[in-house]
Amino acid sequence: MVNMTLAVPKELHDIMKKHPEIKWTAVARKAMENKAKTLEDDDKEQELLRAYAYKRLIRDKD
Repeated sequence: MVNMTLAVPKELHDIMKKHPEIKWTAVARKAMENKAKTLEDDDKEQELLRAYAYKRLIRDKD
């Protein structure tokens, strides 16, 4: 696993410090994982749409 450092606003840090029972690293990791998966899904969807549009363009030329 790769280590990463990030900065959060002081107000957020103050709230986080009030909840030491929360594993904030796990929360951040899960949020980043979810966002990355969403981006991958969006990329795949765009690729499918481009392929469909290209096939349709070719078909309509004939």
